[in-house]
Amino acid sequence: MELKAGSRLRSAVSDAQVIVIRAPAGDVELTCGGVLMVEGDSDGGGQAVQPGSEGSVVLGKRYVDEDDTLEVLCTKPGEGALALGGHELGLKSAKPLPSSD
Repeated sequence: MELKAGSRLRSAVSDAQVIVIRAPAGDVELTCGGVLMVEGDSDGGGQAVQPGSEGSVVLGKRYVDEDDTLEVLCTKPGEGALALGGHELGLKSAKPLPSSD
């Protein structure tokens, strides 16, 4: 699916929901718990977390891919690790503040 900034997605395996902050160009496969995420208002629940995709999505945290092309914000926590194209997303780290020497 092609992602756009502002899109709301939800997990098909848990209550997890995210908003896309920054999206790469073209079609991508964003998964939660090993299952493709669905549009925020569509029905696709009832599936189980796939083996190897265990984890959880934490409320208020931002997740990014290795290349920093995709950024999502968790708006509702849930089970299942987020992944883009089979590569797990990591928590976005805070930028260090400049020293005040």
